[in-house]
Formats: sequence, C-alpha cells, structure tokens
Amino acid sequence: MANGDKLKLGLPKGSLENATLELFGKAGWTIRLHSRNYFPEINDPAISVSLCRSQEMGDFVARGILDAGIAGLDWLRESSTLDKVVRIADLVYSKNSNRPCRWVLAVAGDAPYSSARDLAGKRIATEVKGLASSFFAEQDIPVDIIYSYGATEAKVVEGLADAIVEVTETGATMVAHGLKIIDEVMTSFPVLVANPSALKNAKKKAKLDQIALLLEGALRAERLVALKMNAPADRLDQILEMLPALNSPTISPLRDPRWVSLETVVDKELVRDLIPGLKSAGAEGILEYYLNKVI
Repeated sequence: MANGDKLKLGLPKGSLENATLELFGKAGWTIRLHSRNYFPEINDPAISVSLCRSQEMGDFVARGILDAGIAGLDWLRESSTLDKVVRIADLVYSKNSNRPCRWVLAVAGDAPYSSARDLAGKRIATEVKGLASSFFAEQDIPVDIIYSYGATEAKVVEGLADAIVEVTETGATMVAHGLKIIDEVMTSFPVLVANPSALKNAKKKAKLDQIALLLEGALRAERLVALKMNAPADRLDQILEMLPALNSPTISPLRDPRWVSLETVVDKELVRDLIPGLKSAGAEGILEYYLNKVI
C-alpha cells in the first residue's frame, strides 16, 4: 500500500488507553506497545497508530496531522475542535465500564449549596475551563473559574475552591472525598472522528468505515450473550415467550421430533434469572457463551 493511502490513526494515551486497546483487540486488531516510543505496532498494514492525549487529539485531527482519532467528546468540545472534524462513530465506553462518564458540579457534603445558581460569585476549580464557563454562562451565573492541574476533588476540602467541575463514572470518588453532586455539566464518551480531507481518500474512508463497524460491533457484543439449548417441541411456545432477542430465535429440528434446538442472543444481565426459568420449562443442555462482535 502506498504511504499516502495509509490511515494515520490516533489512539488515546492515559485513562482510556487500556480500554481502547482491548476494544481494538475484540474488533480484530492486535496493537503492541513499545516502552520507548508512542508508535505501537498494529497487525494491519493499512493503518499506522500514534498514541496521544485525548486533550490533544481533536487538534491533531483537525489540522490533518492525523487522519482520524478517538477522543473524548468532552475534550473535543473543550478544545473547540468538534466542529472542525467529522464525527464517524460514538463509542460508549470508559476507563472501567461500558458506561459514559459525566462531568459534574460538586461541592462539600455539608455546604449550603443545592444548585448551580447558589454558586453565583463563588470560585470553581476545574481542568475544563471551557466547558465550565459555557455551563455557567448559558445560565447567566457569574462565577470565578480557576484552572486545576490535578487533585481537583481536594480543592474544596482544602478550601481552595467553593465547588469543582470534575469527571466521574459512578460518583463513588466524590462521596469518598466528602463531596456531593449538585448538577451535571455534560455526559461524555469516546468518539471516532476524522479529518474531512482524509475522507476524500477512498481507501482511508473504507478503512475508517471498517473500524467503526467492528468497534461498534465489539461494544454491542459486550452487553450480550448467546444461549443455545434443546427444547421440548410441545413446550416451545412457552419457552419462546420467555426469550427476548435481537431477532426471532433460530429453531432447528433434531433427529428426535419431540425436541428442537433453539439458539438466541440476550442481554447478559437477564441470564441469571432466565436460565432457571428455561430449565423449569423443560429446556435441556443449556449453553451460554460470550460473543466477540454483534453486527
């Protein structure tokens, strides 16, 4: 492949790094890191990979330094680059789960504030001054926003700020620091974005479409499992009523006409309650197995 057709892809370094590499692995790409540089190896000659901070990704893609990249929606907005790139796919996962993260407004647990408006004239610490400024400006609330270079949760405890705008997945860290959440600034998740010029190259566009399709399929599969079982033919309707599915379950005849083979895909959180019910309804040889991708 000519170098001009190779897709220059940026992947996030930092909190999303491991989760992103694992997701690419499930999608079919093996990425190997090297301790001495930021250019991993990937088992696809049509892609070259660079690692960079999510905070920088939007600018690199917007300028065409990278053809495409995965960055948090929050940092694309913070860097004012969301409208300069093409949003290819929303990839809802975070550092520890397949849930989006939230930027929240938090104060000390015993503070007399219960809403953003209560903070008029107060000092707010955050590392996303743009997002925080827009949040308060849209509500016409005057505040003093200061930049936090880290340990943002401690700013309130130490009396350096009256409130913070900080990111969280579950809110547990906030509670552990004696804080309470009084509002949500935005919900964020990784986004696959591309430079508009890169999409004019047919080979790069095709590769990006492939990446988006398989990453989305891998994420979808993480929420689902497949069930396979033998079901008595005279109880098939009863069993089918118990089975939610993406589409109608697959039913195949067996050598013994009194039985059929049934296969379906269901939400993994339903399985613990579903299997005992299927067993009671007469299903046998119930198999549960994980999926790699669901397209």
